[in-house]
Amino acid sequence: MSEEVKVFGAWGSPFSRRVELALRLKGVQYEYIEEDIFNNKSPLLLKYNPVHKKVPVLLHNGKPIAESLVILEYIEETWKSNPILPEDPYDKAMARFWAKFLDDKCLPALWKAGWSPENEREKAVEEACECLKTLEGALNGKRFFGGATVGLVDIAANFIAHWLGIIQEATGHELLSAEKFPHLFKWTDEFVSCSIVKESLPPRDKLLAFFKDRIAGAMDAPTEASK
Repeated sequence: MSEEVKVFGAWGSPFSRRVELALRLKGVQYEYIEEDIFNNKSPLLLKYNPVHKKVPVLLHNGKPIAESLVILEYIEETWKSNPILPEDPYDKAMARFWAKFLDDKCLPALWKAGWSPENEREKAVEEACECLKTLEGALNGKRFFGGATVGLVDIAANFIAHWLGIIQEATGHELLSAEKFPHLFKWTDEFVSCSIVKESLPPRDKLLAFFKDRIAGAMDAPTEASK
């Protein structure tokens, strides 16, 4: 009997794309279900993730798992081929530490720096660059954060590798460059050049158009809160 593996996601979400990449790395076949997270969340999404009501959700044989980092750990423990976490307990703990750092500190700071109003941008950029500097040190010249192959931290950092450059192009505000953070910049090229990673990323042109529309909408309605 074949396994039921479904991913509820959104095409432009780095979080649901993490899950897809991990499944592809493991060679797991899955059904993808696109959610309209801004305007019309499906009853199934609300059923399977009643706490946060957001993507991604992995449905495995009828059992739902929410939150991308939790899902990545579940995938690692369920499908053993092509591990995304190291065997050594200390190295494994460090990978989890950096993945959590990305979600708790780095991604919010980068998002804020990209979209902050002019009077708040300088401080936001400073905080974002501190996070990138920390990641530059963690990478320490390695091809990937885990060493020679794509692992948990690389997957968790997919936003930096793909989304950040597109946001920079859309907004005209540069955060990550080869001059400022050479190791991290080289890592972005290495990561997105992997064929299996490319298959798990949204189209650049479509994402750029989405962010440009967001900017235009913000200009038309500057007081409207966005999330």
